[in-house]
Amino acid sequence: MSEQIWIVRDYVKCTGCRRCELACSMHHEDWMWPEASRIRVFMPFPGLEVPHLCAQCDDYPCVKICPVEALSVDEKTTAVLVDRDKCISCGKCISACPGNVPFLHPGDNKATICDLCEGDPECTKVCVEAKYNAIYVVKEKQNVNRKLFSRHPVEVAKDLAVNLFGEKGEKVI
Repeated sequence: MSEQIWIVRDYVKCTGCRRCELACSMHHEDWMWPEASRIRVFMPFPGLEVPHLCAQCDDYPCVKICPVEALSVDEKTTAVLVDRDKCISCGKCISACPGNVPFLHPGDNKATICDLCEGDPECTKVCVEAKYNAIYVVKEKQNVNRKLFSRHPVEVAKDLAVNLFGEKGEKVI
């Protein structure tokens, strides 16, 4: 088994360029289709960009709740994999995820989650190449702390606003 990887998020460094979304959609969809990207950048408040993707929680609530076992965990990468033939588009995985990360694909309406590009994430390559380093790969084993990153983008943006703007950040939210 190769080393497990995880995508680190440094929210303060995200500029909202959305290169990650384009790289992901090119890899998975063969064309630029940000709405189908497995990583999504949200701007809940002006000037606060939040990259949003699967955190590979240690307890995988999305996998456990799937009534048809369409979701599984890749042993090599720890990514959640979706069997699109089994998926019934019920959305239970979305509700079970603490960050509401999975979404129903705009093309086939099936659950869609970051699969870490089979261990070589395209999104991180373009972010690091552009020297933003808002998302990048680290080699680490599964741990409970990953779930801390599985949060709704609005929650992240609220914390980010206070971090960046201090007391004035509370007024933004």
